[in-house]
Amino acid sequence: MHRRAPGGSRGALRRAVGGARRRRSRRPEVSQACVFCRIIAGEAPAHIVLDDECCLAFLDLRPLFPGHVLIVPRAHHETLADLPEALVGPLFSRVRRLARVMEEALGAAGSFVAANNRVSQSVAHLHVHVVPRNRKDGLRGFFWPRQRYRDEVHAAEVAATLRAALTDSGP
Repeated sequence: MHRRAPGGSRGALRRAVGGARRRRSRRPEVSQACVFCRIIAGEAPAHIVLDDECCLAFLDLRPLFPGHVLIVPRAHHETLADLPEALVGPLFSRVRRLARVMEEALGAAGSFVAANNRVSQSVAHLHVHVVPRNRKDGLRGFFWPRQRYRDEVHAAEVAATLRAALTDSGP
């Protein structure tokens, strides 16, 4: 069961990321049906490692390894595509910070960072997994089979399709 980190007893990871005390500001958009929104609101327990005006980071209930953290924006956005541009930088700044301090605080050799958008997204609230990694920890690269493009023409077609979509979508 997740529990809120006690105010007077912060672990090395929380200290390293500057686990601030809960700041009360204008309440972001939340969904009562969303477990992450309930954690953000303090209505569901979690082991909090980072808590600031932008984001909340807490230990995953079923971690790949000890220290596996989920970082979520305070406001309810289902996917990365739904996240307002103004929050992309702040969110990923915190992701980067957590990845760095995992190495320092937990003695990890590196980290794995991932986010699912709809497919394989167990909770419909944007969350980024930051997982401490070590050599020979049992994980092998990506968790799914990889395959090559049919040929160079196919790869060029896919790249051209994505470039065109990027041009049409704006910044």
